[in-house]
Amino acid sequence: MNILILKDYRCKINEESIMLKKIISGGQTESDQAALDIAIKMGIPHGGWVPKGRVTDTGILPLRFKLKEMSSENYSECIRQNVMDASGTLIISYGKLTGDLDSARKATLRYGRQMLGIDLDQMDDIKAALLLKDWIQLYRIEVMFVIGQNGPYARNQTENIIEGALMMGGV
Repeated sequence: MNILILKDYRCKINEESIMLKKIISGGQTESDQAALDIAIKMGIPHGGWVPKGRVTDTGILPLRFKLKEMSSENYSECIRQNVMDASGTLIISYGKLTGDLDSARKATLRYGRQMLGIDLDQMDDIKAALLLKDWIQLYRIEVMFVIGQNGPYARNQTENIIEGALMMGGV
């Protein structure tokens, strides 16, 4: 698997020169929607692409999320467009990538974008937040596409990781 994993790496970069400008997602899962909620909470512009009818794994996507609707109901088209619109893709998983998460990985590689995979079976939220902060800084990620899973802790952990990284500063 070709996912960048940074281990205890600290990159010294001029923090004023780097800023995450937008968080995008397809809004399909609890994890995806948590990323959008953190963007709203922290005043970061958000967006992304959602299938026709705003249909998601959790029901109809709430209107507070300012996503563009595709002309197709095919979610793989949304993944492709979100990858193309982003400078980096954050994939949050529990174990092996399957389904939409693996599709996002393949699209990210195909379109030559940066990618960070966080396997929450392998690390806690604090380490994941540090890793995310370093990745955003190192690769100067300005638009981050977030895709993740549903699960009992997916929303909470996604919020902890993204908000934690942003609160550490320099992103």
